[in-house]
Amino acid sequence: MQEQIIDSREFRNVMGRFATGVTVITLKVGNERRGMTANAVASLSLHPPMLLVCIDRSATMHPFFEVAESFAVNILAADQQPMADFFARHSDASATLGGFAYCDGLTASPLMDGALAAVECHVSERYDGGDHTIVIGRVEAIHSERPEVDPLLFFSGKYRAIAELGQ
Repeated sequence: MQEQIIDSREFRNVMGRFATGVTVITLKVGNERRGMTANAVASLSLHPPMLLVCIDRSATMHPFFEVAESFAVNILAADQQPMADFFARHSDASATLGGFAYCDGLTASPLMDGALAAVECHVSERYDGGDHTIVIGRVEAIHSERPEVDPLLFFSGKYRAIAELGQ
């Protein structure tokens, strides 16, 4: 069987048709706290509770993920688009975490104020995933700050909102 050549831009466009939530992944390495917007996040296991995040090797956060012992996944609310936009930029911030309010969680990873929920993890494994590193996290703590608020969604290159169907 002949291998089909897949155009990376077309593949990205097709996968962009898969609606996702938007998160800010945060960590603390030494005295530095960092964050990045990500939607390559998935639940992996219930017993034990685990999740995975995929970090682009060219991301400014990648070197931190190579050494971090823990991280937090902050699930953003619909009103947190400015936070998502800030952490999506590939530049270092002059203020810690861009001046957005946070507190350190049980794992010392920053928990962003106003998030729908957050999951704190200890790094369990790291795997090669092509141009990404797949980081497996063992869940150590969960937080549900605003469960009644709509999530920030991303679909086809744009932020989206939930629409009620069939009512």
